[in-house]
Amino acid sequence: MAQREAYPRQVMGIVNCTPDSFYTGSGELPNRAQLRATLLRHLAEGADWLDLGAMSTRPGAEEVPVEEEWSRLKEGLEAVEELRREGRLTARVSVDTFRVEVARRAIETYGVAMINDITGGQYDEQMYRLVGDTGVQYVAMHMRGTPQTMQQLTHYDDVVEEVRSWLLERVARMVAEGVQPEQIWLDPGFGFAKNLEQEYHLVAGLKRMTEAGFPLLVGISRKSMLTRVAGITKEEALPATTALHWELLRQGAAMLRVHDVAAARQTVDLYNYYEQTALQR
Repeated sequence: MAQREAYPRQVMGIVNCTPDSFYTGSGELPNRAQLRATLLRHLAEGADWLDLGAMSTRPGAEEVPVEEEWSRLKEGLEAVEELRREGRLTARVSVDTFRVEVARRAIETYGVAMINDITGGQYDEQMYRLVGDTGVQYVAMHMRGTPQTMQQLTHYDDVVEEVRSWLLERVARMVAEGVQPEQIWLDPGFGFAKNLEQEYHLVAGLKRMTEAGFPLLVGISRKSMLTRVAGITKEEALPATTALHWELLRQGAAMLRVHDVAAARQTVDLYNYYEQTALQR
C-alpha cells in the first residue's frame, strides 16, 4: 500500500460549537461573535487547522439529534465563511463529527477539508465512501463503545499493539471503499476507552504507530491524564500539556489538536529547530 511521505508538524485549534465541552463549556451555546473571536485567536496564534465540533464527546456526554448538531456547527462554519470573505482565513477547516449527513453538508456547503471522526468509521461506514468520493482528509480515531460506555471498556493485553492493529484494520477498510492512503490520518484516542496507565503506555509506544507511514494526530490538551497525575485542575494544565506535547512530537506525532494554539505552535517550532540542529549532527 502506498503511503505518504513525512508530513510537516502542524497545530490544530479546537473550536467548540457546544455548550458542554469538557474545558470551555459554559452551559450556553457560543454565539457568532464568540465563535469568531475564538477563530481569530487561533489564527493569530498560528493554527494550521481549525477543528469545529458541535457535539461534546467527553466521558458521559449524550448524543444530540443530527439537526441540532448541524445547527450548532453551521453557526461556526458561517463565522469561518465571514473570515474567508474578509481574506483573514489562513488555516484549513476540519469538522469533528462521526455522522455522514453532517459531514456531507459541511463538505458540500462549506468546502471543509477534513473530517475528524472519533469512531474511526464505526458509527457509519458510509463515511468511508463519502471521504473517498470527496477527497477530503480523514482522521480515524480509536475508541471503544460510546462516550457513555467507553470508560468501562478498558481491558487490553497490549494497549499499543491492540490500538495499532485496530487502526490499521480500519485503514484496510477505508482503502477498500476508495479512500486514498494520502487522505488518511490516525489518532490513538487519548482519553477514549483507556485508563490512566494505558494512556502513558500509548505515549511511550506512539512511535510504533508511525511505522505504517500514516501521520498521527494527537489530542491530550488539558485532559484528565494530565490533571490526575499532577494534581491540578484543567485550567492549570497548560504547562503539563506543553510538556507532554514535546514527548509526543519526539515519538512522531504530526499534528497537535489543542485549546491553546500559541503554546503548541511554540512547542512545534522549538522541536523542529532542535531536531534540525541537535539531532542531525
